[in-house]
Amino acid sequence: MGVLKKFEQRLEGLVNGTFAKVFKSEVQPVEIAGALQRECDNNATIWNRDRTVVPNDFIVELSTPDYERLSPYSGQLGDELAGMVRDYAKQQRYTFMGPIKVHLEKAEDLDTGLYRVRSRTLASSSSQAGPTGPGPAGPGTGYPPAGRPGGYGYPPAAPTGAPPMPAAPPPGGRPGGYGYPPAAGGQRPPAAPPSAGRTRYWVEINGNRHQISNATLVMGRSTEADVRIDDPGVSRRHCEIRTGTPSTIQDLGSTNGIVVDGQHTTHATLRDGSRIVVGSTTIIYRQAEG
Repeated sequence: MGVLKKFEQRLEGLVNGTFAKVFKSEVQPVEIAGALQRECDNNATIWNRDRTVVPNDFIVELSTPDYERLSPYSGQLGDELAGMVRDYAKQQRYTFMGPIKVHLEKAEDLDTGLYRVRSRTLASSSSQAGPTGPGPAGPGTGYPPAGRPGGYGYPPAAPTGAPPMPAAPPPGGRPGGYGYPPAAGGQRPPAAPPSAGRTRYWVEINGNRHQISNATLVMGRSTEADVRIDDPGVSRRHCEIRTGTPSTIQDLGSTNGIVVDGQHTTHATLRDGSRIVVGSTTIIYRQAEG
């Protein structure tokens, strides 16, 4: 039986159906559970051949109406979601650097039924990790300032004495971690076709590589988008990448906006390895000289 199915069955029996009236909102717990699984996959970091580390501290951002419905039960729901993440990690042979925590937060910019997931890796004994509860980023809060590794939406900072993370997966290793999401079926993404003398551009989404062959690339939930993203938090025409020197990304008036390298924005300059979050989906922008 799949991890998500077991999670649904456990919820059904909780508190004699207490959750039944709560989950009439558009956001369903199984949707959040699926988003947490994707967050683990998209942020898996290979430390060595036998250890792949995934985030253990999660924040689920909800619209005001959904948050008001769910917040009275946030403790119990958070525990169930943490248990689901633990089961999924065991199934995928992922490991954690600290206890698993899932928190709910209210986001004023989200409409009912939409949600957003952020995550980070916290080492249980790290002197710089700070508290495991949610809080704003910035000095004095125990959370890394925006733009620094270790914060929500960023890869874990290397532990003291550990070698730096490689810029590419080790030989024979599967893709994973910052800039290298796991490939479907455990296989490495196919190499981009050679194009000597010019810069090649592509994006990686859930292990799949999408070549950018034109000057622009529109991503969204619509079948008319250049790259279709099946995610309820993604608008029909969500954002557009324009290749060049430098390449840029532009929000196209989406409902949930875009996050580029950890920053909410409507327009940003892209670099090789830039991490773009739309809805609950992580996109890695890549470019290389041909």
